[in-house]
Amino acid sequence: MRSRREWVAFCLSLGGCWEDYPFDEEWTVMRHRGNRRSFAFFYERGGTLWVNCKCPPEEGDFLRAHVPGFFPAYHMNKTHWVTAALDGRADEGEVERVIRQSYALTRPQ
Repeated sequence: MRSRREWVAFCLSLGGCWEDYPFDEEWTVMRHRGNRRSFAFFYERGGTLWVNCKCPPEEGDFLRAHVPGFFPAYHMNKTHWVTAALDGRADEGEVERVIRQSYALTRPQ
């Protein structure tokens, strides 16, 4: 399992983004430089590291219903965002794919 720092490094490797801490150190928010839009929110809850990502509604429905480790978004719009557990329940490759998709959906035009 990757640490929060390792997930943040993965997001930074996508380019043109930075990490923000708008709620102290509790939440790490990954933002695009060009438009300041967020594409990943990392936080700990109940001793587990989680990430919220934007996704198309139909894909979010599928992930929540059929892919282990994906849940309705915590503190986000549940139609357009999903939450993934980063404790081994969600496949890391699938989490990477969802983060990349969130990055693409929110990047500057």
